[in-house]
Formats: sequence, structure tokens, C-alpha cells
Amino acid sequence: MKLKCVILDDEPLACECIEGYAAKVDFLEIKAVGANPVEVMSTLDRQKIDLLFLDIQMPVINGLDLIKALKDPPTVIITTAYPEFALEGFQLDVLDYLVKPITFERFFKAVNKAHDYHTLQGNAVNVPSVSAAEDYFFVKCTNKFERIHFNDILYIQGMQNYVTIFTTKGKYITHLTLKTVEDNLRTKDFIRVHKSYIVAISRIEAVENNDLIIHSARIPVSRNYRDGTMEIVVGSKLWKK
Repeated sequence: MKLKCVILDDEPLACECIEGYAAKVDFLEIKAVGANPVEVMSTLDRQKIDLLFLDIQMPVINGLDLIKALKDPPTVIITTAYPEFALEGFQLDVLDYLVKPITFERFFKAVNKAHDYHTLQGNAVNVPSVSAAEDYFFVKCTNKFERIHFNDILYIQGMQNYVTIFTTKGKYITHLTLKTVEDNLRTKDFIRVHKSYIVAISRIEAVENNDLIIHSARIPVSRNYRDGTMEIVVGSKLWKK
């Protein structure tokens, strides 16, 4: 499966670097390279593009603003010299965030993630609703149906049209939206704490600033969900003087 790619960066050397790396990966096919966002958007309108390598700081338009402007953006991998924009990038569901200078090893890891994501899309199946009386469900992971018990779930991370379910037994990547997962979870046992995260309430070990600690993971709580999360997680359970 080849991924059709576009490179948008106002630095010619950066474009050459990404294009050179892409030439070494047999499942990448570069369809356009340039520094003009208008031309790139025209390419996106004319043909189906699977993957966009996108710089952030450009003279015509900020790369993050470009993502917001696209009605149906392709999978995006940010390529930038500015690590401070990483959080905002991931909030826009970018697949990965590469900080210049980019090594081939880091590039290859990112594009393999993109390949896995699009493979999951190709293998997608509809998952039926889960009865509240059942204690497990199945999801399709590549070519295998995996059974997951509700009690084993630690947290779930969503990105675009797939989710990663982190459990006590491992992690499972499947082609579903986080909204679909949320609709099928037991509402009393799980809580949405972020645009991209759902957590198992019983697995929360601590609350530190705007993070929930679950095992060794730190799960961010967004401003929109903070009050509701604190009420459910801490609420009347907080001991006071």
C-alpha cells in the first residue's frame, strides 16, 4: 500500500531532506513539494492525498492554521524547528511531530506509524454496541479480533479515526473514533478528560496539576473537562480538616 504524500515547507533544504528520506521508503509516493500553501491546497482538492509533511512557521500561513482551514485534512506529520507547538499540534490530531534537524530513524518511525494507521483504515469493520451486562468486547487489530475486558482498561487515546486502548495486558490499536468508543463504554466506570483521552476512573492513582497519573502514564485533563473530572474523581472523596 503506497501513501500519496505532499511536502509543504518554505525551507528548500528541509524539503530536499524530507523528499530524500521519502525516496528511501518504498510505501511513500511524493505527489507535490513546495512552499506555497495555496498550491498545496489546490493539490489536496484535485486528488486524494494520504499524508502531509507540514512546516509550522511559514510566511504566508501558519501550518497549524492551515490544518484548521482544511475541511478534510489528510494525515499530518509536523516538521518544524519549534518544539513548543507540539501540544497544539497534537490537539489538532496530527499523527506525529518531528523537530528539525530530523534524522532518518525518527522520520522512518513516523511514516511507519502513518502506514499502520492507513492499513487499519483499510481493514476497518463496524463494531456493534456492547451490552452493559457483558464484561468484555472485541476490536479488530490488523487481521485479528482481540477480546478486551472492561476491567483491564487503563485509558484510551484517540487520534483521527483510530484509537489505542491501553490495558493491563498491553495496548491495542483499532480503527474506531473515540466517540464510538465512548458511546459503548460503561458510563459509570469511564470518563472523558480530554478531546483525545478517556480514562478508567478506578485506575487513576493521583491528580497532579492538570494531569492524571495512571501507572507510569500522565494523562492531560483539558480545561473544558477539568471541573467535571475533578468532581467525579475527587469530589466527596477528598478528606479535609
